[in-house]
Amino acid sequence: MGIDLDKMRQKHSALTTRGGDSSDIFWKPEDGTQVIRLVCPANGDPFKECYFHYGIGSEGKTSLLSPRTFGETDPISEFGTKLWNSGNEEDKQIAKRFWPKMRVFAPVLVRGEEDKGIRWWGFSRTTYENLLNVVLDPEYGDITDAVEGTDIRVEYGKKSGQSFPTTDIRPMRKTSPLAATEDDREKLLATVPDTTEAFVRVSFEECEKVLQETLNNEPATTGSETTRYNENTTTTTKPSTSMEGVSDIESAFDELLA
Repeated sequence: MGIDLDKMRQKHSALTTRGGDSSDIFWKPEDGTQVIRLVCPANGDPFKECYFHYGIGSEGKTSLLSPRTFGETDPISEFGTKLWNSGNEEDKQIAKRFWPKMRVFAPVLVRGEEDKGIRWWGFSRTTYENLLNVVLDPEYGDITDAVEGTDIRVEYGKKSGQSFPTTDIRPMRKTSPLAATEDDREKLLATVPDTTEAFVRVSFEECEKVLQETLNNEPATTGSETTRYNENTTTTTKPSTSMEGVSDIESAFDELLA
């Protein structure tokens, strides 16, 4: 099954209209130039949008995959929204700490490392948008096609004057097969890592526990809403997902995820 362009257009629209693991199933570019092939799973969507919490927990060192990744309620994110809704400026600043940050993953084959099979590549929102631009460019067709697809050149590293490395992508001029023979192509496609193995679900209760550990480690001088929440350290029901009364909550998320 080829790439689902309708899904790709929806993802691209969502990006343009709004105001760590060392396992062998993950790949990270090294400084310099590498060539990869984006691979499309059977569902027609090569991109997996994930949301992560960083710097939380009792010592501020815990990283956590947000249940929001799977469309489920995230008590940590909901607490951040609760703070934002308080109207208190101090609370609104604290709220950003509890909102998850988006990172996108896609299955790729790294040229020259075909023996390692297909791995997940995690990248930023900016790289995600650039990849969607290529995917939606009719000049290239379906870049994930196993027979007539297009490899992508990835240039990674710090440029002169930059404090952080950047990722530049450029599609190759000529199409090429994923592998030389149909049998080899099928063998490679069979190595796409299972999402359940790569992205482990975290339960509401586990998130709630980490939230309480984070709050218990907060200074007593934090905002009024934080103080009120800490007075009751046991939550018996899931927080409401309502964001009524907050007209700019989406733009605040966008600023955080950019």
